[in-house]
Amino acid sequence: MAKKSRLKKIFILDTNVLLHDYTCIYNFEENDVIIPIVVLEELDKFKRGNDLINFHAREFTRELDKISGDLLLTGSIPLGEKLGNLHIETGKQFSERVSESFPEKTPDHRILAIADFVTNEHKDKAVVLITKDINLRMKAKSLGVRAEDYENDKVANLDDLYKGIKTIENVDHDLINRLYEQTDGVPAAEMKLKDLEPGHHFFILRNSGSSALAHYNPVSKMLVRVLKQTTYGIDPRNAEQTFAIDALTNPDVQLVSLTGKAGTGKTLLALAAALHQHKRYKQIFLARPIVPLANRDLGYLPGDVKEKMDPYMQPLFDNLTVIKHRFSAQSPEFIRINDMVKDEKLVITPLAYIRGRSLSNIYFIVDEAQNLTPHEVKTIITRAGEGTKMIFTGDIEQIDSPYLDSGSNGLSYLSDKMKGQDIFAHVHLVKGERSFLAELASRLL
Repeated sequence: MAKKSRLKKIFILDTNVLLHDYTCIYNFEENDVIIPIVVLEELDKFKRGNDLINFHAREFTRELDKISGDLLLTGSIPLGEKLGNLHIETGKQFSERVSESFPEKTPDHRILAIADFVTNEHKDKAVVLITKDINLRMKAKSLGVRAEDYENDKVANLDDLYKGIKTIENVDHDLINRLYEQTDGVPAAEMKLKDLEPGHHFFILRNSGSSALAHYNPVSKMLVRVLKQTTYGIDPRNAEQTFAIDALTNPDVQLVSLTGKAGTGKTLLALAAALHQHKRYKQIFLARPIVPLANRDLGYLPGDVKEKMDPYMQPLFDNLTVIKHRFSAQSPEFIRINDMVKDEKLVITPLAYIRGRSLSNIYFIVDEAQNLTPHEVKTIITRAGEGTKMIFTGDIEQIDSPYLDSGSNGLSYLSDKMKGQDIFAHVHLVKGERSFLAELASRLL
């Protein structure tokens, strides 16, 4: 008897899913995909602008045009070998249940009406609405429509999210002594570290009488002692910050991610490390995505473009000011920072303004990277040219985008997927060092 084939599903996609990943239509295997026509209407509103979200809107429209060709969108279009079909579903009358529950015909409610219609039309198939909007998922479930988050690029287990640091107790005294004596390091095999994974890792090694901070180099297979070093006036205040500076100044590491709550020093350390290595790079870019509060566009703010941007860029200037105040106004270090800003050797800018620029021989810091989608992070990294080092910093528990969470944001995805690569290092900063008050508020409030 022939094996029964798996029942195909129908996935209905919300606008935010396409803006999150414009290639998502190819990620549903052999199942069919439906795009409500109201989604195309919403995408049209996003196509103008310089932000990555605008780029995604334009790219999906181009992709739809490419796969449809000369065909009308009134029927199903094959998505490719071993994939399902794509269909554009036109607007549907609100059923009595939908109309009574949601009398206002907003775009979300029009999508719900289509999802409700498709669910009733295809009772023999599993119909699922895919949306990043939690509230829309709750509305759909209230109507009896299955609804799920888009999880293709979501980190599976947050509890196992890569930290980059491991503490090992009861290490042999002689091995720790060798780390202090042998500046070139000790072969990792001699340290007898258990379950040593590929990639750069940092270790806190302890025994009853001594301890050492160490870095495992996956290329040389050596364990090298990590020393505390002052970096452009900034001293590391704990082991995690010491490891972060080591990764940020290591020329063999081209990609670094730093995570941690507010006040742990992520951005400050990255900027200090960049200034410390200013001779090695043509330019330093410090950028961050703009996520307007309450989802309101920048047009609501008064002033010209620069004045609209300033509130979002101010935290980056604050970190630069902290570093400048480590030196006297007449010192070469202080003067150098002012000269670098004036000559655009140090550029603080919204992330959207980086798109299209050449990123060769640049120290590129992306702050607040937890507000980026995985696809946006990929887009940024793939622009790296020769000699460029990229740093992504952020707090995965403090996300401003309504369609991202701790598992689906680009920063979590980056550290999860890149771990084990010879050019990547990750450090999770734990202790707040801004002030006792800030640390207390972070823990208790």
